[in-house]
This record gives sequence, C-alpha cells and structure tokens, in this order.
Amino acid sequence: MLPEPPLFDIAPDSDVPRYRQLIDQVYALIAGGHLQPGDRLPSVRQVARLVAVNPMTVSKAYARLEANGTVRRVRGQAMRVLEPTSKATYPQRQEQFRRLIRPAIHRAQQLGLNDDQLIEVVRSVLQEQTARATGLDVPPKGL
Repeated sequence: MLPEPPLFDIAPDSDVPRYRQLIDQVYALIAGGHLQPGDRLPSVRQVARLVAVNPMTVSKAYARLEANGTVRRVRGQAMRVLEPTSKATYPQRQEQFRRLIRPAIHRAQQLGLNDDQLIEVVRSVLQEQTARATGLDVPPKGL
C-alpha cells in the first residue's frame, strides 16, 4: 500500500496560479479517495503555513471550491467536503493524470532526456514523495 501523499504541495515555479494548484489538488484528493464527503479541510492558516503561501491565496481557493459545490463552509467549523455529483472512474483519473504529464514529458524530450532517463527521473521523484510522506529525508539524485 502506498503512503498517504502530503495533503497539498505547491510548485512555486509553476505557471499555474497557486490558488488554482490548491483547487486542482482538492479535486484530485477527492477523485483519488483521499478526501471523503464530510472530511474537514485544514484551516486557511494551516494550509498557508504548510505550503508557505499568503492566507488570501488559500481563502480564494476555498471560496472557489465552495462556489462550485465541492465544499461547504460551516460557521465556526472547518470546510467540509460535499458528496461529489459524480465519481471519477479509474480511466477518468488516468486521463486526468495523462493531461498533467504530457507537458512534462514534452519538456523532458526538449531537454534531451531519453525514455530510460525520464523513467529514472519519475522513479526519483516518487522516492522523494514517499520519503516526504513517511517523514524520511532523502536528498534528490544529482544534488
């Protein structure tokens, strides 16, 4: 069984705005079964501290999630995940992931990485993620 991924991980050098990264990650956590209906999201302050972003960024993400019916704000309590209108199937989750990795694979090819090198980078990143999720400190390869 795979270790639980960190709840949120912001890529500061991404072209995707940080609030959008948070929204997309909530969607992925719900689709992957890591967040269930009724689960509480961490507070705005907790998330801001965890991923080192301005609390207004988290607040904007949460407001958008609430506006589209993904979460519900209960005064004095945390945001709660609502029942999704439809459950993502495994093929749908695979396709969502494919859309995410296509640009990364394209960039790797532009950088001159062959298939074996690309797979090695992916394995290395998976090991780093696993180490972070389990609290172990494994430096990335090549550093």
